[in-house]
Amino acid sequence: MTRLLPRSLLGQMLLLIGAALVVAQLVNVAALLSQQQKLSLAQNEAPALIRFVQVAATVAEAPAADRARLAEMLPHEPGMVYRLGGASVVERMGLPRDIPLEARLDAGLTRAGVPRIALRAALREEKRPPPPPDAPPPPLFGHGDRQKIVFLSVQLADGRWLNGRLPAPPFNHYLVHQLLVATLCLFALVFGATFWIARRLAAPLRDLTRAAERFDGAEEGPSVPPRGPSDVRAAIEAFNAMRRRTLALLDEKDRMLGAIGHDLRTPLAALRIRAENMEPEQERARLVATIEEMHATLEDILVLARTGRSQEPARPMDVTALADAVVEELRDLGRPAAFAESARTVLAVRPNLLRRAIRNLADNAVTYGGSARVRVESDAETVRIYVEDEGPGIPPARLAEVLEPFRRLEASRSRDTGGAGLGLAIARAVAAAHGGRLELANRGTGGLRATLVLPRGQSI
Repeated sequence: MTRLLPRSLLGQMLLLIGAALVVAQLVNVAALLSQQQKLSLAQNEAPALIRFVQVAATVAEAPAADRARLAEMLPHEPGMVYRLGGASVVERMGLPRDIPLEARLDAGLTRAGVPRIALRAALREEKRPPPPPDAPPPPLFGHGDRQKIVFLSVQLADGRWLNGRLPAPPFNHYLVHQLLVATLCLFALVFGATFWIARRLAAPLRDLTRAAERFDGAEEGPSVPPRGPSDVRAAIEAFNAMRRRTLALLDEKDRMLGAIGHDLRTPLAALRIRAENMEPEQERARLVATIEEMHATLEDILVLARTGRSQEPARPMDVTALADAVVEELRDLGRPAAFAESARTVLAVRPNLLRRAIRNLADNAVTYGGSARVRVESDAETVRIYVEDEGPGIPPARLAEVLEPFRRLEASRSRDTGGAGLGLAIARAVAAAHGGRLELANRGTGGLRATLVLPRGQSI
């Protein structure tokens, strides 16, 4: 059911309010039609009954010799006909009797004190005659081309029948159309107001969402301007305050890491100086190697912690030349690395960070895969830096695991030659700082392929 609902606040509000209006209008229309049906007889037949009873009372009080002339001379409304005759017009025309209408006619004659012997009543629908030229214009939806005619007959005390042919007031045949127009107007009014309110709510929430998506902790950036209802403004102000507190905590973290790095480098340097004077030489070499390993681990930790908030500015660089330079450095150190000829690719990057990421991936490829092959490819949307090796690869189930800090694979990564397990984590953090990602995949021909995917046009 939830899949049928729109995802946006505006869409859900319009759908729910529209559904509520439809249900309310259906109930309202049903009630109106039911009430209209109940009142239709009174609305259409009551005026004819009242008029006929008045005429019958007047004729019954007149002398018998004057009744026929009086019935024809009484003022009539358009379409009404009164005649005094020897038979009922209802029976003469063969019309079906309307018993409920006869009961109402009998009650009216009784209240008027009209003596009578019998009475008849019937209804018939006829084609409406064309209006006269000077008639006022019909209502918006008209009255239709049919009308009801009320035929009433009462047998007076002298045995003669007073017959009346009276058109009923026009019945509203277009009630459903009028209700439909009223419903459409109501929908337009309510939807317009709902759309305005929802837009007033959704616009600041959309700004808040975009600001939250862009916030990466690297810089404060502009605050989200508070607008909209008070509750939404309060949420935006709370977000701005939370962002300021987060940046303050990150700044404090950077200062703390700098202090830790400084405080640890000094004793490590002192240990290195003392270790240089130790005997025997074999023990001295082991201690120096341990100190160097601690220093390298400390540097990796600091680099990882600061990657997302690097102060290095981004500038256009030839990424292909940068990758080629890293490979040249490895070859100068006697490590088996190769660079595949690639097209020149210029991208706005942080050169030192990107160089560190490529070097980490190439070092891993040489150390654990025996060699490294680097190439650069690009298309309209991304730049991809591939680093491939010929090693045993990584079990597919553990490809995501090795990207986490301090995670190493003992089956394929020797503890004697491996580092602290931060190389891939640093490379992934560098890719994320550039708006990209790091992908690991086993090659079909054997070995591992690490891919730095960097988007073009990324604002850093």
